[in-house]
Amino acid sequence: MSGVHIALIALFVVVALLAVGGVAFSRWHTLTRRVGSFSCAVRAGGRLVPGVAHYGARSLYWFTLRSLSFRARRTWARSALSVLERTPLQEGRPGSPLLVRCRVAGGPVGMEETVDLVMSREAYAGLTSWLEAGPTAPHLVI
Repeated sequence: MSGVHIALIALFVVVALLAVGGVAFSRWHTLTRRVGSFSCAVRAGGRLVPGVAHYGARSLYWFTLRSLSFRARRTWARSALSVLERTPLQEGRPGSPLLVRCRVAGGPVGMEETVDLVMSREAYAGLTSWLEAGPTAPHLVI
C-alpha cells in the first residue's frame, strides 16, 4: 500500500468519526433543549443507565445518552405510571438526587412493572406535578 492510500484511509476514518460525533452532539443537544426534558437515570440490571426523560401529552419518554437513535428507549403511559416511594441516593446530604420507585400498571398481559428512576429534586417535583395534572381515567357509564 502506498502512502497516498494510507492518507486516504486515514482521511476517511477522520471524516467518519467527525460525522458520528456531529450526529451524537446534535442528538444530545436536541434531547436536552426540549421543553419538558430533564436528566433521569434508569436502573437496569442493577446499574444506573444515564439518560434524558421527556414529558409528552400522554406518556413519559426516556432516551439513553449512549445511543445515536432519536427514538425513545422506554415509554411509560401517563395513566399507568404512579410513584410508590422516593428516597435520597445519599442520606444526609442536602440536594442529593432522589431514587424514585414507580409502578407501571397494565403492561403485557396486565402485568405490573416497577421502574427505578434517579433524578434531581426539581425533576421529581415536575414529575409529580405532571402526573397529578393528567386527565382523570375514563369511566364507563352503564
